[in-house]
Amino acid sequence: MALHPEIAKFVASLPPPAPGPIDPVALRAADEAHVTPLAERLPLHAVEDVTVRTAAGDDVPVRIYTPVAVGPYGVLVYFHGGAFFLGSLETHDHLARSLARETGLKVVSVGYRLAPEAAFPAGLEDCYAVLRWVAEQGEGLAWDGATLAVAGDSSGGTFAAAVAATAHDDGFDRITHQILYYPSLDLDFDAERYASLRENAVGYGLETAGLKPFNAFYLDSGADPADPLASPIKRTDLSGLPKALVVTAEHDPLRDEGELYGARLRDAGVAVTVSRYEGAGHGFVQHFSWIPEFHAVFAETRAFLTEPRA
Repeated sequence: MALHPEIAKFVASLPPPAPGPIDPVALRAADEAHVTPLAERLPLHAVEDVTVRTAAGDDVPVRIYTPVAVGPYGVLVYFHGGAFFLGSLETHDHLARSLARETGLKVVSVGYRLAPEAAFPAGLEDCYAVLRWVAEQGEGLAWDGATLAVAGDSSGGTFAAAVAATAHDDGFDRITHQILYYPSLDLDFDAERYASLRENAVGYGLETAGLKPFNAFYLDSGADPADPLASPIKRTDLSGLPKALVVTAEHDPLRDEGELYGARLRDAGVAVTVSRYEGAGHGFVQHFSWIPEFHAVFAETRAFLTEPRA
């Protein structure tokens, strides 16, 4: 299927990349400039900003979204995307609100530290620390003690997969679901590794040639593409991980690594759903979920979260 006309129109409007090195500060400012004003955001029962103090003494900002007044609630811990150097609680606020409204879960969005200022694995450690904090503070969050999901889009999907693996290795078995929206699971960007890196190389928004420079801040900070914490698809044993929903986009260079990861999870005995959205490109949940056929991803997420635990 061709790229959806609304996405194609947006891609055609994008200016060519600026010459010279990528400026993370300028790109962050540009992202923040497009954030929807607070008065126009999806209303929920409550949205609260708090700070989580980790065992290492670091302070991590989080935003807690409560969909309705009466609990208890299942909890979804959300990690935003942005190639490990972009994104914030603000840029993904609308996505977190939609997840809370559509799933009925309390969403805890994590403002983890970004590269290059924070070297690997600082961001990942923040994400894992907040997950453990949620479990420890369950009563205060009105957690139902049953559903505890991790989720993320793009590089946030990398963190979600790595957090699920870290929790498993630590013997922390409270995670019930992992939700990976078009995840970046293999930071070895050799175009010969996956057909989608070649098929979707140019013209769909995220381009294969841009993967290395956009992820360079993270890789140069110490993330090794061979390390399963940086490239979760490199993990040898995927058995025992939480059930997974892996959402991919037809016109995404990262499509095939997500689908391969789903297949490897299934082969390891993990209950997994792999769902490809036709006509979509990378980032469609964040940027184009207002299109009805793509908004369906929230209904699919809700259905996945309410299935009996495998």
